[in-house]
Amino acid sequence: MNASNMALRGLPQRLVNDALLDEVSAQEAVKSSEAESVPLVQHLVENGTLSALQIADVTAHEFGVPLFDLNYLKIESCPKAIVDANLLTKHLILPMSRNGNRLQVAMCDPTNLHAINEIRFQVGTTVEPIVVEYDKLKVALNAYVEGQDEGLGNALGDLDDIQLESLDLEAGEELDDDQPEAGEGTDDAPIVRFVNKLLLDAIKKGASDIHFEPYEKSYRVRFRTDGILEEMAKPPTNLAPRLAA
Repeated sequence: MNASNMALRGLPQRLVNDALLDEVSAQEAVKSSEAESVPLVQHLVENGTLSALQIADVTAHEFGVPLFDLNYLKIESCPKAIVDANLLTKHLILPMSRNGNRLQVAMCDPTNLHAINEIRFQVGTTVEPIVVEYDKLKVALNAYVEGQDEGLGNALGDLDDIQLESLDLEAGEELDDDQPEAGEGTDDAPIVRFVNKLLLDAIKKGASDIHFEPYEKSYRVRFRTDGILEEMAKPPTNLAPRLAA
């Protein structure tokens, strides 16, 4: 579809109605943002078409949504680990507060119902948008996501700095005759670290599934990310029972 034949609605139509953009420019901006796979507001601001404050002001006024200055938000007070970080980054959305069955989120375009519905589906609550300026949202969201990663890394110790292939899974595997067999009190610390590292990597990659695939002569672990399975590790086959335990 040519940009000139594109029907405008939502935020781009409001920008045209308020004479911030002419219709052709708005259509071209929508088409370009879709081609770049970025939100429209991000495209407009980063290309210098409009300022973040201009867009936030008209958006809040036209759609009756509160406008909030993120300079006054304490990132540490935002609810943690309730929405996948990749989803937040994809849609430029920041969880601000949660009160019972209501989640307030900072976003630039409250007419982006697809983004709101994705968040609502994942969290299972009503999502209430709060309009904010794009440039401030970008900074706040980066700080929020980095804080999530740091918290997860602290919870799992030094695993964030370790490569899967460097973990010694067979440490302590050579047992004396009077030592217990696997599953009877064997020290599983290396296995636990390996599984924790897998979980950490899966979360950071935004994987939807972890596949443990034991075969007769091999064993592999794969992550599914964006529908594609990718091999991440090949642990020794003799450890299959302990990894499945």
